[in-house]
Amino acid sequence: MILNLFAASFFALCLFAAIRDVETLTIPNWLNAWLAFLFIPACILAAPGWDVAGWHLLAGVLAFVIAIAMFMGGLFGGGDAKMVPGVMLWIGPAGTMDFLYGTAIAGGVLVGVVILARRLVPAHATPGFAFETLQQGKGVPYGVAIAAGAVWAAPQSQILTNFLSQMASFS
Repeated sequence: MILNLFAASFFALCLFAAIRDVETLTIPNWLNAWLAFLFIPACILAAPGWDVAGWHLLAGVLAFVIAIAMFMGGLFGGGDAKMVPGVMLWIGPAGTMDFLYGTAIAGGVLVGVVILARRLVPAHATPGFAFETLQQGKGVPYGVAIAAGAVWAAPQSQILTNFLSQMASFS
């Protein structure tokens, strides 16, 4: 039961990060810190064993190194570079490829939608929640793609599977 609250928090934080990124083109540090912090008690409650927990930690550390390199290369924003390792802690190595595929596909669709919207939506008609995102010369809210990749890869996570199976039983 408590593990499911942590899992629900993971999904809620991913959703909030996506929404916040669309609104402001930023993902707050506190949000990424909570993503990473909540993994610790969730991992303890899931009790997957130290070997599994270690692999999840390794996935998070490697994701951090790669994401920071991408940030330094100008490919990622700082919030994105901190969100990816927080998500990878939860997803772990088993879901890495699904996370990368899901994020890349969602990112490609997102970039296309943002480019199209920037060309077609006049500045005076831009909805308030997407004003920053639709400004010419601004970045793309890649937190949306990261959150989509997290949802796509979540069934591969030993920490999130119980929650997902219970959610599936409601339908």
